[in-house]
Amino acid sequence: MQFGVFGTGEVGQTLATKLVSLGHEVMLGSRHRGNEKAAAWRQRVGPMGREGSFADVAQFGNILINATGGQISLAVLDAAGVASFPGKLLIDVSNPLQFADSGVSLQVCNTDSLGEQIQRTYPELRVVKTLCTVNNQVMVNPSLVPGQHTMFLCGNDSSAKQQTASILQELGWPAESCMDLGDITAARAMEMQILLWLKISAVVDTLYFNLHVIHE
Repeated sequence: MQFGVFGTGEVGQTLATKLVSLGHEVMLGSRHRGNEKAAAWRQRVGPMGREGSFADVAQFGNILINATGGQISLAVLDAAGVASFPGKLLIDVSNPLQFADSGVSLQVCNTDSLGEQIQRTYPELRVVKTLCTVNNQVMVNPSLVPGQHTMFLCGNDSSAKQQTASILQELGWPAESCMDLGDITAARAMEMQILLWLKISAVVDTLYFNLHVIHE
């Protein structure tokens, strides 16, 4: 499978590296070809890794991953160009965080979400929100958290969610750990969880934790 990953930060590189280790071809994207971080990543992972512009990534990937900062995600997708989008799955792992002297808050919440904004702006994409509720290392190695714990996903397209669930299983998430929360409006709750995540991380003094839903 060919994956296109938008974003050269820790999240993007972690996901891209894991996917390469699983045997997939991956292109890591930034504003311009030859990005220093993307080029260094490509050297590290070998011939299954590539780098390019956002437009290159959109064209290359059969499956796309938005691992950019939530405040720039829409601009990144605009730069990628809608011509390459029709029918493609976009896995959105971003959070719309904004930072100020007063603390961290969400750029959008309550009545909307970044996941919904992406789906609304780019209806050609099949957007699935997931992985935004854990640290990037836990995304690709859930065994870092002892015992069973839950990964949420949501989206409007059932086949896209099934495909995403299969990818999550490749990343190490058991099928029974994946919980479908419904359509893309559930991204509101998932994105708002990041504020709880930040508070918990400060108390437990680790980034390697997650929530587990237990029910009858």
